[in-house]
Amino acid sequence: MLDRLQGLEEELVHVESQLGDPQVTSDRDRFVEVSRRYSQLSEMVEVGSAWRSALEDAAAAREMAESSDGDELSEIRQMESVATSNAAVLAEQFRMLLLPRDPNDGRNVIVEIRGAEGGEEANLWARDLFEMYRAYINTKAWGLEVLGSHFSDMGGYTDIAFLVKGDGVWRHLKHEGGPHRVQRVPVTESQGRVHTSSATVTVLPEADEVEVQIDPNDLEVDTYRSSGPGGQSVNTTDSAVRVTHLPTGLVVSMQDEKSQLQNKAKALRVLRARLLKLHQEEQASSQAAQKRDQVKGGGRAEKIRTYNFKENRVTDHRIGVTLYKLERVLAGDLDGVVEPLMIHEREQQLEAGNGEA
Repeated sequence: MLDRLQGLEEELVHVESQLGDPQVTSDRDRFVEVSRRYSQLSEMVEVGSAWRSALEDAAAAREMAESSDGDELSEIRQMESVATSNAAVLAEQFRMLLLPRDPNDGRNVIVEIRGAEGGEEANLWARDLFEMYRAYINTKAWGLEVLGSHFSDMGGYTDIAFLVKGDGVWRHLKHEGGPHRVQRVPVTESQGRVHTSSATVTVLPEADEVEVQIDPNDLEVDTYRSSGPGGQSVNTTDSAVRVTHLPTGLVVSMQDEKSQLQNKAKALRVLRARLLKLHQEEQASSQAAQKRDQVKGGGRAEKIRTYNFKENRVTDHRIGVTLYKLERVLAGDLDGVVEPLMIHEREQQLEAGNGEA
């Protein structure tokens, strides 16, 4: 890995020089790309350099020990032990940084939540999931912008889409995609029986207009009057917009804004994100498999995570993690689930031989 570190240091010098190149700074997309790579390289070189220094400290201590004795030798051996221990920790960190980067790292994220099986209880659960993610986003000091939502009769969400902005949002949220199952007594249940319902979460990397260009001729745009809970109209004009992408059949509806233009602009942001995801899945030759991984049928038996209110339990079925702190998780304390998923992903990459030794 020392040879790899030297190569990264040379690349960092080159990339740093590009940041002062007028041809790069005048090209917004190129400048963003170079800046992102500079940030990645800086972190890798910082950790790699610290690892190399620890190795050198350990080697120097061993050399000093050869000509020392008594208390001095004991002190030097202690220095060697500390340096060797630090080198081992830094080597593992450096190795992790050498793993292939997710192409969507650094992007903002669009999250869509939909009530699935369970009738009105599923829509109420979709609302609770949104509140959970909103609280989690606040703990990370990220930004949240609701793009569009449709209320159910009892104030839940049949669907809601929102944008999350901030450092590391894709890395932390990408594993949230899939069916989320809840087991609890619904507010509509008069005899106190526990019901099982579900809502689906889809996580999409936000796409720039330059990356995903949409031909206006490929769009069918319909307008209608927006509605709130119970179906009552909340607008006196046809401001809600439904955009259909004819080549793929993808449909996005937005109604939260009072202007058709604003609702259409938000619908196109979601559509671009869906098209980018579709393109990435096609490139990986696993479109159907990846779509099933995230949304599946939304059925109660198809789940990535279960939230059991009676047992105060949250279980992530992909990695077998169970936490008995449901209230804290729903209040935004998601790191206990999110971080093990991130670690599991890195471990799988290492097992597949994607790390460099």
